[in-house]
Amino acid sequence: MKHVRHFAPSLFLNLVHVCLAQANYAPYFFDNGASSTNGNMALLSLSEDTPVGTHVYTLNGTDPEGDPVTYGMTYETGSRSYFAIDTNFGNVTLIEELDREKEDEIEVIVSISDGLSTVAEKVRILVTDANDESPEFINTPYIVQVPENTPSGRSIFKIEAADKDTGSGGSITYFLQNIRTNKFTIDRHSGVLRIKTGITLDYEKSRTHFVTVVAKDGGGKLRGDNKVFSATTTVTINVEDVQDTPPMFIGTPYYGYVYEDTLAEVGNCDHHNQMSLSLMTGSEGSFEINNMTGAISVIKNPSKLKKEVYELKIQASEISLDGDVTAYAFATVTIRVVDLNNHPPTFYGENEPQNRFELTMYEHPPEGEILRGLKITVNDSDQGANAKFNLRLVGPGGIFRVVPQTVLNEAQVTIIVENSAAIDYEKFQLLTFKLLAIEVNTPEKFSSTADIVIRLLDTNDNVPKFSSDYYIARIPENSPGGSNVVAVTATDPDSGLWGEVKYSIYGTGADLFLIHPSTGIIYTQPWATLDAEVTAKYNFYVKAEDTDGKYSLAEVFITVLDVNDHSPEFNKNIQEKTMIIGSPVKIEAIDQDAEEPNNIVDYSIMQADPANVFDIDQSTGEIKLKSYIRSLDIIHNITKNKDCIWSVVVQAKDRGSPSFSTTAVLKIDITEETLHKGPMAAFLMQTKDNPMKALGVLAGVMGIMVVITIMISTAMFWRNKRSNKIMPVRRIIKKRQIQQPRMVRMEWLKFKWSSNPAEKFAIEDDTQSLQNENSNNNIQVPSLPPTAPALPPPPVLAPKINTTEWRVTTVSGSLSPKFINKPGKKRGLNSTHNALVSELKQKFEKRNIASSNPHI
Repeated sequence: MKHVRHFAPSLFLNLVHVCLAQANYAPYFFDNGASSTNGNMALLSLSEDTPVGTHVYTLNGTDPEGDPVTYGMTYETGSRSYFAIDTNFGNVTLIEELDREKEDEIEVIVSISDGLSTVAEKVRILVTDANDESPEFINTPYIVQVPENTPSGRSIFKIEAADKDTGSGGSITYFLQNIRTNKFTIDRHSGVLRIKTGITLDYEKSRTHFVTVVAKDGGGKLRGDNKVFSATTTVTINVEDVQDTPPMFIGTPYYGYVYEDTLAEVGNCDHHNQMSLSLMTGSEGSFEINNMTGAISVIKNPSKLKKEVYELKIQASEISLDGDVTAYAFATVTIRVVDLNNHPPTFYGENEPQNRFELTMYEHPPEGEILRGLKITVNDSDQGANAKFNLRLVGPGGIFRVVPQTVLNEAQVTIIVENSAAIDYEKFQLLTFKLLAIEVNTPEKFSSTADIVIRLLDTNDNVPKFSSDYYIARIPENSPGGSNVVAVTATDPDSGLWGEVKYSIYGTGADLFLIHPSTGIIYTQPWATLDAEVTAKYNFYVKAEDTDGKYSLAEVFITVLDVNDHSPEFNKNIQEKTMIIGSPVKIEAIDQDAEEPNNIVDYSIMQADPANVFDIDQSTGEIKLKSYIRSLDIIHNITKNKDCIWSVVVQAKDRGSPSFSTTAVLKIDITEETLHKGPMAAFLMQTKDNPMKALGVLAGVMGIMVVITIMISTAMFWRNKRSNKIMPVRRIIKKRQIQQPRMVRMEWLKFKWSSNPAEKFAIEDDTQSLQNENSNNNIQVPSLPPTAPALPPPPVLAPKINTTEWRVTTVSGSLSPKFINKPGKKRGLNSTHNALVSELKQKFEKRNIASSNPHI
């Protein structure tokens, strides 16, 4: 490279170009031999019966530099293109049929290219033979003249056939049909025809012999298949007369057949003298005979022949050169009139031949009904078996059937309904069929067809059908009257007025709704006002009816969606609350909206003086003192209000959009807990605001005690009555000393109605209730206690009637009762009960201190 840097730039580029050109080697094909299926396609052999579209070879080669190569294939001018090639993969496919007999070798130019260099090679594809040709007889027809005195075993003719195939497919073997009844044999290899050994020919008995020769090739044995082709030909052997005999009819008796205008040659006489044939009797003017050849012919139209069988008496006379009859003989010819099958079946209308029949009918006729509007007759003017044919209806299957199915000569065609449901105007307005008549037992199988066209008329056979069995709709409760709710759709496939649908609604839930009779749009009444809190769901039926009264039903479900249109409302007992230090009080507001979040209420304190005394739970509405306020002394330090009754402005706000809120002024009386806790105190505190509940509980306890007492008394009575040890008249009953029970007596506690909660419980006693266990009365009764401080005003004591109004539920939630007194938390109740018990205990102790005039 050090030397290259001193060359001129142009010279350097030329050197590089030369180096690159020398480095590009041409691609080349692989030569994989004659039996290979890939390579350069040299010496490829293909059988001529290879199917078109077969992949026959894969061109394969490479490039020394490793560049990708492409393949090509061309033909010489004027040559047929037998192959197609995939240029990228080299796959060669046969696209033209091969025929070795026409072209046994194909020349193809194949090429391989790397993009710069292309290498082409001419290759030859050999087309090998397949047994696809049939033998062919040479120099036909074969007519052989054989004297009747030819000896048996003598060869009389040589049959020759050729096959264009090669190998075993081109070899030919000869056979004779009916070898057992045949008077001749053939050499299977040479085709030489001979008279059988022991067989002689007799001109007087048989003048002509017909021999059928079969030539078969050797098949494709070399290729492993079993295909064999053959050909047949007939050799006519005429026997030549070589001797003189008296007149004699040959081959009697004679039978002839008349096929319309054809001639019947019934025989000839065996004599070398002049012969004359004459028709004696039986022709009835319908036949004649040629006196020289003996050919009998019909001279009347065969259709006018009155008889099916004619017996003709024929006389053969030998006439001498002088014209005299030297000898004669008689023969009887029986001629049977046979019909020639030359008429196909023909369809007729009412007056003339017809090949198209039309009918208009209503859909869904009864099954088994005959289509009487079709007047079809079919006829075959031939006779006997030639006039027998079958009838068949070609078209949509299973709808109609044709009667009769087999006809002899002529019949009236009847078409019967087989499937009424398939004859449906909504599916087909036009039904077309082919009525086919085809002969049964004739080789010609003559046939004819007629078109059957049926036009259908519609009937009202369909019921209107809804697009769905039920419809679900939602509408906001604040929708104005006349608002669209949902559109129902029903279709009737019938035509005309029968397909028109009219809508209507009915049912207990349909009072607020209307439906357009034509469009099916359901909308609210103009005056209707929807309210989810009153009725959240409506359910009714919609009917689709056609002009004939056929109808179907669908169910409609409408949900009224809740809208935030109610403000929260506080309970009536919110005006005053008593709060014990350490226990919360609870407020409650109800939102009459039907669903969340419209009916979810949040609580807050809007105003309080002083401001930092109370906290409120946003969700439950519980109000409690700040955590640092633990006694009345702290409260007295905060405010100069010694009564400890504070006014607090609270707010209840729902979560709807837009949101509504309500405020109320709550008076809170704060007291301090001083008594011990206990179940009785808890009960009394719980029933402080509801004395009816306490009375009910006490009445229930007393009732249970009475029942238990009665049961015990009854049991003792029956026990004493059944005892025989002590008679009732002698029973001694001792009066036991009455002892005061050790339990605390409750007779001093009575419930009173009062506006002051402190006066709900009055103390009532007598001297007996104050005795000790020994029934003495040494305890001095103290003087009257001072008056207790007044409690907060009680709530209304009227019995609560459980007739709370409830609303209909909606999809998303349910309405709550308008006023619900929810019980407080356990901690708050215990604190309140303990406070009440403590207050009552203080009163009781002060009463005991007073010694004169106990307060009742």
